[in-house]
Amino acid sequence: MLDVPEGPLRHGYTTGACATACAKAALLALIEQRVVEETTIWIPAGEWVTFQHHDVRYTASEAQAATIKDGGDDPDATHGAKIIATVTWSDKPGVEIDGGVGVGRVTKPGLPIPVGMAAINPVPRQMIQSTVGSVLSERDMERGVNVVISVPDGEEIAKKTLNGRLGILGGISILGTRGIVVPFSTSSYKASIAYAMSVAKAQGIQTIVLTTGGRSEKYAMKLFPELPDEAFIEMGDFVGFSAKQAKRVGMKEIRFVGMMGKFSKVAQGIMMVHAKSAPIDFSFIAKIARHVAVPEEKMEQILTANTANQVGDWMVEWGYPEFFHHLAVTCCEQVLDHIRGEMRIATHLTSLNGEYLGGAELES
Repeated sequence: MLDVPEGPLRHGYTTGACATACAKAALLALIEQRVVEETTIWIPAGEWVTFQHHDVRYTASEAQAATIKDGGDDPDATHGAKIIATVTWSDKPGVEIDGGVGVGRVTKPGLPIPVGMAAINPVPRQMIQSTVGSVLSERDMERGVNVVISVPDGEEIAKKTLNGRLGILGGISILGTRGIVVPFSTSSYKASIAYAMSVAKAQGIQTIVLTTGGRSEKYAMKLFPELPDEAFIEMGDFVGFSAKQAKRVGMKEIRFVGMMGKFSKVAQGIMMVHAKSAPIDFSFIAKIARHVAVPEEKMEQILTANTANQVGDWMVEWGYPEFFHHLAVTCCEQVLDHIRGEMRIATHLTSLNGEYLGGAELES
């Protein structure tokens, strides 16, 4: 997760809003046979927003327009991406929407878009249809229109997202429920977690493995090689949200895998474990150490440690493997309390180097 910049934060706009604005610009260019440099659209957040366009081209039968996606101060892989809409006349009535280069295609069930379709989510589809329909209606035109959304660098950008795991191949998704990106709202990351859960459920998976990042996911895959890739989900800092989503979709078991720092917070009942949200509490870690009979003369060393992982290294060096078991049990208890039980919860702790430290499993 990125650090929040100082000062007022700028809102940005979703790929769905950008695609809608480009579709309007391309359609106007097609109808009026001119370069359209800006358009204004209504977004679901409840406001009119103006977009600037470039690379506007048109013939009698086809037009395209582009814009650069501005994510504001939100840490978004698609910030700065070029979004293009190409509009052509159709012999069929209505507005047909599809994805071109750099827009992914759905290959697995469980998403809000059917298998085989371009990964343009329902709200952006509705925005494009409504906006294009309004332009045609204002001009008393009853012609059919094809709209193709492309993102030239989309396939490369998608490598920084969860699309591959979700079964969205070939590019990014066109997303957004409100049209606006609220800085550090984390809504897009939470949405990707929820989609990943739905995809796993649709694959018949009942046990999922939640990790805090890519490194811990690699360790988890070595721990549980019998599970399919779809069972592994990077939850980031969203422990509580991810656990509740897993219960909501009907998972039977959650296996958490990660390192000391973030899971020492979970053991305290902290379910959003970003460094800015909750610093490491070394007095809590010392309390766990006392519980497993670590000598009192070691406490000052624990209380003044640089990192939680350093404490973990000491526990290995000093010969207290039960420390990790007790910490893992406490994590499981806190998660079960948070989601109100009715699941099997396991917590597995690893070192920075991927060495297994210990774990525990509880069920209620």
